Amino acid sequence: MKNILSLIVMLLYGFSFGQNINGNVETENGNSISNVNVYIDGSKIATLSTADGSFSIDIQNQKNGTLVFQKDTYESKSIAINTLIGKKIKVVLNKFKEIDEIVLIPYTEEAYRTYIRYFLEEFLGFDQENVKIKNQRTLKFSYDKKNKILKVKAPKTLIIINKNLGYEIQYNLISFETDFNNHSVSYAGSSFFKEISQKNIVKENRMDAYSGSLMHFLRSVYQKNTAQEGFIVNHIVKIPNQNYPTEEELSRLDDYRKILKTNPTMKLPDDIMKISHRKNNEKPYLLALIKSKIGEEIYTKTLSGNVFIDFKDILQVNFKKYFYNIKKDKIVKSETSTNKSSYLYPEKDIFEVYPDGNCSNPTELLAQGYFSEQKIGKLLPLDYKMGD
Repeated sequence: MKNILSLIVMLLYGFSFGQNINGNVETENGNSISNVNVYIDGSKIATLSTADGSFSIDIQNQKNGTLVFQKDTYESKSIAINTLIGKKIKVVLNKFKEIDEIVLIPYTEEAYRTYIRYFLEEFLGFDQENVKIKNQRTLKFSYDKKNKILKVKAPKTLIIINKNLGYEIQYNLISFETDFNNHSVSYAGSSFFKEISQKNIVKENRMDAYSGSLMHFLRSVYQKNTAQEGFIVNHIVKIPNQNYPTEEELSRLDDYRKILKTNPTMKLPDDIMKISHRKNNEKPYLLALIKSKIGEEIYTKTLSGNVFIDFKDILQVNFKKYFYNIKKDKIVKSETSTNKSSYLYPEKDIFEVYPDGNCSNPTELLAQGYFSEQKIGKLLPLDYKMGD
């Protein structure tokens, strides 16, 4: 069986579907698959395939998004919408394969509590009273002890209830990986939103989540009004940190660590201890400010009406964030604010920016600082508008 899903696109001559995408979902043997979730990633737009596998979905002008086909026990399929306009499609889904585990963590309540706590903090955020995964026991954990890498897989769609933002999110977790050596976390997936509340407190929380977010920034980049929206963008470069150990010092440190495995009582020389201390407390690179308050023309380009982030270095994005309060049944901006700082690392890659605040290859656009703190607990649908 092939490891990837196959897609057969059939052109319909002489007929246009307008804003609808139509087609059929079936197995590789040609059997129809019913009740497949068909949705635009990150939106509230969705439908189900019928008993004969057919579907029709109104994309509502979302021409730059991704159409997702998802059903438990089958591998999901994601297709760029702009390749489907005016076509009828046949989507072939393969049965879900067993998850490849590096070293499966033996199931114990203690192990589950240890790893689920870490995962939830990195995936959902810290408010797990109001943001919960209903079926989190379906998660699978694997751990590579040698390289200190934790991976989490979800064989079933995660059902996330976010009381703060008033959404139920069906999240198809494709991958989650933590590299403890490099202190990095990355995850990827697709999401579908259902609205469960429209209370004022929910609207207030949504406005707070949106203000200064990566979605807010990318929408401002597309509109070329980042300064008017309150963002200050600076040009940053990496410079070597002279206090970080050299390659030769790191090699010596590694040699002594190998010796310690066979002779754990051996006392390390003072110079090796100092190298270890510098490695653990210093970073290989420091960040240096080249130019402050740069305009969009410095880090973007526009081709045929499409906007791209095209920048070889690092963008520091600062934002003076005001919070919102409810006064006399109205949501108003408070006078209190806090400064938020983020870093984006395009680093020679080019990313197309879409008007809804998304971008091409979003998992490849590395973010640090405030942008990276906005986990699933702060996630908003791509059709969100301020005040909704």
